[in-house]
Parts: sequence; structure tokens; C-alpha cells
Amino acid sequence: MPAFYRAYTDEDLVILMSHGDEAAFTEIYERYWKRIFLLAAAKLDDLGLAEDLVQDLLGDLWRRRAEIQLTGKLESYLTVALKYRIINILAVRKRDRAFKTKKSGSLVDRSTENWLDFEELKEQLAQLVGKLPERCRLAYQLGREHGLSQKDIARHMNISEKAVEHNITRALHSLRLGLKFFFFIFF
Repeated sequence: MPAFYRAYTDEDLVILMSHGDEAAFTEIYERYWKRIFLLAAAKLDDLGLAEDLVQDLLGDLWRRRAEIQLTGKLESYLTVALKYRIINILAVRKRDRAFKTKKSGSLVDRSTENWLDFEELKEQLAQLVGKLPERCRLAYQLGREHGLSQKDIARHMNISEKAVEHNITRALHSLRLGLKFFFFIFF
């Protein structure tokens, strides 16, 4: 590789690489592989996996060279790309651990219990909504249960949007207090 590539900026190298310049890619590789490798190794605690991840990332950079449009720094692009790949790997690891735990039988199925808790919470919320003053209840139900905008609620109730906002705020405040008390007693 010619030594003068070291003098090029990252932006220049990306442009040259996008036109198929392998020496420009090699310079990018030399500048960044160690940095992103160290980041990956620190996050994954697995040198072999970190090395594979960096090779895949830089290989993908070369494969996608013609379509990459950088709006910021190349280092930031590589770091963010690495971050998302690491997140995916960690998610797979977590899923595998959960599967192994479930397979070994130590994971208790709480779906029925969770469903009953949810139903009780729904019932409590319905009771609290029923106790709201009429305008607050109507504004809340039209907004939350029927999905109307504040403008549509105002038109439907024949009041101002500010009044709708006030009624919904009052309703949410009352519901929060009621549910907080419910959670205090329930849990």
C-alpha cells in the first residue's frame, strides 16, 4: 500500500473506497481494526468472537462500499455499527440462556398468574374510570379507549381543546392516585 494513503482524511478514503480502491479500504482497515476490536473484546469478553465480529463488520463495509453515505465521522459509523452487532449477539446469548433455563425445568410458568393480575388491574382501572366526574370520564374514554384526538374530543363534547386537556389531565391524575393505592395494597 502506498504510504501517501496515510495522509488522506477518512472522508477521502471512503470516497476512494466507494470507487473500488482496495488500498483506501486497507488504510481504513489499518486505522480502525484495533480500536473496534478492543471495544468488541471488552463488551463480549470473548476474543475469538470479537475478532470475527470485527472481520464481519469491516468485510461488510467493503461489500457495501458503493452504497455507504456517511453524514458524520467514519469512526462513529463503525462504532455504532459495532454497537448494534454486539447488541444482537448479547440478545441471542440472553435468549439462549433463557431457553436453556426453561428447558432444564427451572423456569416457572407464571402466565396464568400474570393473566389474573392483569385482569384484576383492568377491573380496578374500570372501577376508577367509572368513579371519575362525567366530563373527565367521557374525555378520558374518548381519548384512550376510542383513540380520538383532543380536537375530535372537543368537537364531540362541544368544549374547547383546553378544557379537554384539563379534563384528561384530571382524569389521569385521579387514575394514577387510585392505581398507586391499588398497587400499595395489592403488592
